[in-house]
Amino acid sequence: MNYSKKITESNSNYDKLEDMSINELLVNINKEDQLVPKAVEKVIPQIEAFVEKALDRMEMGGRLFYIGAGTSGRLGIVDASECPPTFGVDHGIVIGLMAGGDKAMRKAVEFAEDDTEQGWKDLQEHNINDLDSLVGIAASGSTPYVIGAIQHANKNNILTACITMNPESDLAAFSTYPITPIVGPEFVTGSTRMKSGTAQKLVLNMISTSIMIGLGRVKGNKMVDMQLSNNKLVDRGTKMIMHELNVDYEVAKDLLLKHGSVRKAIEASNK
Repeated sequence: MNYSKKITESNSNYDKLEDMSINELLVNINKEDQLVPKAVEKVIPQIEAFVEKALDRMEMGGRLFYIGAGTSGRLGIVDASECPPTFGVDHGIVIGLMAGGDKAMRKAVEFAEDDTEQGWKDLQEHNINDLDSLVGIAASGSTPYVIGAIQHANKNNILTACITMNPESDLAAFSTYPITPIVGPEFVTGSTRMKSGTAQKLVLNMISTSIMIGLGRVKGNKMVDMQLSNNKLVDRGTKMIMHELNVDYEVAKDLLLKHGSVRKAIEASNK
């Protein structure tokens, strides 16, 4: 890819950051952040096209994979890890992988992202197959670990998409469904953990949430299959049942704890 066309590496619209007051820094960062939702809005058709295809495959038993490096990889892992508690799906339904493995979540693993073959090797450990879908996440669109995984996935008839901020990147070119929100230069030049990372997070939320709703994991607007992993969620589930069945708090809580989920409690009571 032509380095000069890397939007993510273009010079910040601001200079002499060290001379700005705290207020000026915060106001200007926020000003840039406000551009992100508009950039994501423009790529909704791209997101929709991928989600439709991925949902079809997941309804047939396929899985959703995210793969990335650095901030991009971490964001994919976070989104994947939140699907089981939020929607009650098994941990193996949405899977996040990153260069350097789980230890790279906290501490960068040097040069891990430069291996063009390791991404595919990591995916093979999960027996990825042609019912599955793969989203490569890389702000620059030039990460070898991600590009290599996408190329191998294409050869194996796996549905591929990417989230990158450089529409003319190699990653966008190799992915069947490129999702390319253009957020412009970062406040700190090249710091893609900022606007680019925010855009990636928004897109990932849209992908996973719309797929989970499509799979029937939401009723009305409620997370009826959420895992009861803390008191806050038990309380939330209890109030859902109170509202749905018109019963008092203690009755609702007893039903929830007996059946293990809001959905099962309501279904059992409606029989």
